[in-house]
This record gives sequence, C-alpha cells and structure tokens, in this order.
Amino acid sequence: MARWEPGARERLVVAAVDLFTEQGYDATTVAQIAERAGVTKSTFFRHFPDKRELLVAGQETLSRLLTEGIAEAPADASPLEAVAAGLERASSAMGPMSRELAPRLKAAVAASAELQERDALKSVSLAAAMTNALTARGTPDPIAALAGELGVLAFKRGYAQWSEADRDDKDELAVHTLAALNELRAASTSLG
Repeated sequence: MARWEPGARERLVVAAVDLFTEQGYDATTVAQIAERAGVTKSTFFRHFPDKRELLVAGQETLSRLLTEGIAEAPADASPLEAVAAGLERASSAMGPMSRELAPRLKAAVAASAELQERDALKSVSLAAAMTNALTARGTPDPIAALAGELGVLAFKRGYAQWSEADRDDKDELAVHTLAALNELRAASTSLG
C-alpha cells in the first residue's frame, strides 16, 4: 500500500462513498475504506478521526468560502445579496468529482440514521457560519439567521439539482445555487 501518495484524502472519500453504497454504512469498516483507497489505516486516521467524518470532508473549506464570499460582498449588498456572493464563492470549489459522488452520497445518507444526523449537523454548522458572517457585516441577528438558513437551503437545493442534472448540462454549481436562492426569495414573499 502506498503510504504518502498524493490525493489520499480524496481517494478515501471516494472509497468510503462507494463502500457505503455497496454494502451500507454500518457494514463498512475503516480497514475496508483504507484498503479500497490504497492507503494504510494510519493514513486514514491522519485525515479523518472516524468514518462518519468522511461525509463532511470539505465542510471547513465550504464554511470558509461561504463566509469569505459574504465578507467580501459590496458594503451596500443586502443580506441575501451577501449570501449569494458566499454561495457563488463556495460553489466555485465544487467540481466534477463532487458532482459524480453526489447521487451515491445521497443514497448512503438516506440509508443510515447516523449519516442523516451528521448531515443535519453539517447544515446547522453552515447556517451558523453564514449567520456569523452576516452579523459581522452589521446585519441584525434575526435577519442574519434567516438569511443564513435560506443560504443553506439554497445550497442544498442547488446542489441536488446540479448533481441530478443531465451530464450534458455544463452549468456550474453556482448557477443552480443562485437560482435556488432566487426561488426561495420569491417564495418567501408569499408567506405573508
């Protein structure tokens, strides 16, 4: 097994998603994931504390990109315009591998209560990151919280549409997340 090959983290994620899909989350061991990825168990643990964390491998980066986009939005941007800037920045980091893994990841999460719980925690964390970034811009707490929640919902809806779209659809993720945010903005006006 290769010990220091580049791309080990990405290979571990792909191997885990494949194994979760093939045999279920509970039946998959860290040893199997490491073997499938062509690395040692100790390499696995250098990258992830446990197999559950594989699902949120890019969460810190995603949170950082969302908050950077929000912070760098023009000073006169509305809270949702700032969220759109964050979504655009974060979406730019999602490439073909993310799109290819999405349906398998969705199936693995749907089949495991533990993974559903971890996915929900990821959403809460992303909403909190956006809320904090908006508050730092001077947005009042309730507005920042609502905009942060809408941002997460838009990201999830846009990601689902992007990953399920025909592979001939060359639109990048940002097109889908921004469209989802606009749909949610329009829908919110009918809440009355």
